[in-house]
Amino acid sequence: MSKSVNRVKAYAEAAGLPIDIKRMGESTRTAEEAARQCGCSVAQIVKSLIFEGETSAKLYLFLVSGVRQLDLAKAAGLVGETLKRADPKRIREETGFAIGGVSPLGQPDGVPRYGDESLLGFDVVWAAAGAHDAVFSAEPQTLFRAAKVQAADLVA
Repeated sequence: MSKSVNRVKAYAEAAGLPIDIKRMGESTRTAEEAARQCGCSVAQIVKSLIFEGETSAKLYLFLVSGVRQLDLAKAAGLVGETLKRADPKRIREETGFAIGGVSPLGQPDGVPRYGDESLLGFDVVWAAAGAHDAVFSAEPQTLFRAAKVQAADLVA
């Protein structure tokens, strides 16, 4: 397994979250690709989006359903500053994850994490596990606790 996938697995174990990381063999970079590979609805796919504060340059992680779009105004109100897309190179350097494999688990301590409360309505969700073809399933409330995610209204 890759270094990033191993980090996700180790973080989950340390957090008491039993997960089975699946390498799908095909890309799970988009919510649609992931849903096809996982055999679930696109709504059950957790998109891990990283934005940067325009003033602080701090990175923030937002988890939203595969069928939803992050409302930047709501997200900015939550974190207290305007947000912009973070540079993929910076995301890789600072989180250790490449776009398409960004996991809610194993994020650096300095990255605040927020998850859209609509995800909590599912019995099971699927999230990236550190590589473009690696995923795991989890009960959303357990995932939020393990990943230290604050639930909020993040979508339009």
